Amino acid sequence: MSVIVSREQLEAWERSILMPYAQASADSLGRQHPEQEHPLRTRFQRDKDRIIHSTAFRRLEYKTQVFVNHEGDYYRTRLTHTMEVAQIGRTIARSLRLNEDLVEAVSLAHDLGHTPFGHSGEDILQELMKDHGGFEHNAQGLRVVDLLENRYPEFPGLNLTSEVREGIIRHSTPWDRAALPAVGIPVSFPSGGRLLETQVVDIADEIAYNSHDVDDGLESGLLSFEDLREVPLWQKIMEHVESRFADLSLKKKRHIYVRTMINFQVTDVIEESARKLESSSLQSVSDVRERGDSLVGFGQEMSLHNEQLKKFLWENLYKHQKVVRMADKAKRIISDLFNLYVNKPDQLPPLFQERASKESVHRVVSDYIAGMTDRYAYEDYRDLFMPYVVL
Repeated sequence: MSVIVSREQLEAWERSILMPYAQASADSLGRQHPEQEHPLRTRFQRDKDRIIHSTAFRRLEYKTQVFVNHEGDYYRTRLTHTMEVAQIGRTIARSLRLNEDLVEAVSLAHDLGHTPFGHSGEDILQELMKDHGGFEHNAQGLRVVDLLENRYPEFPGLNLTSEVREGIIRHSTPWDRAALPAVGIPVSFPSGGRLLETQVVDIADEIAYNSHDVDDGLESGLLSFEDLREVPLWQKIMEHVESRFADLSLKKKRHIYVRTMINFQVTDVIEESARKLESSSLQSVSDVRERGDSLVGFGQEMSLHNEQLKKFLWENLYKHQKVVRMADKAKRIISDLFNLYVNKPDQLPPLFQERASKESVHRVVSDYIAGMTDRYAYEDYRDLFMPYVVL
């Protein structure tokens, strides 16, 4: 008996352990460009690996979450956020017997379309592109994996499976816009509700960014433990932590608080989703499509706690004077770069100049700027607009 596990054996294992309404890799709708299957890896495993090795994924290390990268090594970036989403997503998927590899692949890809400087970068690109097809980071993520990555001689992009591509374009959180712009590539997915694995990524994303924004806010000094006392979820966490670790310093307890916050939310999602799934009578992925989008998520009490936490973060962190000043600066940088390149496309790198001669110059410039890291955007702005910089 061979010690090597084949793809067929992995697919058989999936069928034996996953719930009948989970998306099995063997049942994938496939890729836009046909490929021979790998002998040792499932389709979703290959997608996950392709995403990790992509240029856009590596650039996430230097893209802002809330605090720009140069403000400190501690703060989350798009890359560390993405890793946290993937880990939370895997825990939920494993507990609910859904497809972990699909959840991880979508998690790793869900922010590939983000601009430099976080949501302020997306806001200004959306405004600049409003008369030219629009901009939205999910749609941009699909452009990245379908068109902009250039790693294979046989096809453009990464040629990911239909399910991962759908997970990118149908990712839905309060940060994601309901109306998607024209993405300039074929977008055709099954009608009806989203896969349960996509729903897992949505809630994992929300848990990750709420929890780590609290952590980064405390680390930066923009939030305090005293401020957080007004948040009902934090009050529950305080009761739990203080009863066990009252003698620890606040700095040490901060990590326990954040870890407890994640654990409380993840446990609630698993228990509530399991309750809904057990009473749903689902027998297939088709049943999930017909049923709709409301099977993976918080229970009623935690949902309320989550909304209260988000409101607190909005008022006390995202609207903080230091964060707003950085956001406004970012908008000026991106706006100036965009207008210069649209009016003078001969200053774009050669590859983008070539594309601008065949496609909408606004879309090409949008692609170029969206792919920048914070640091690259700063340096490009300095080179183009600072009169004393020697090129």
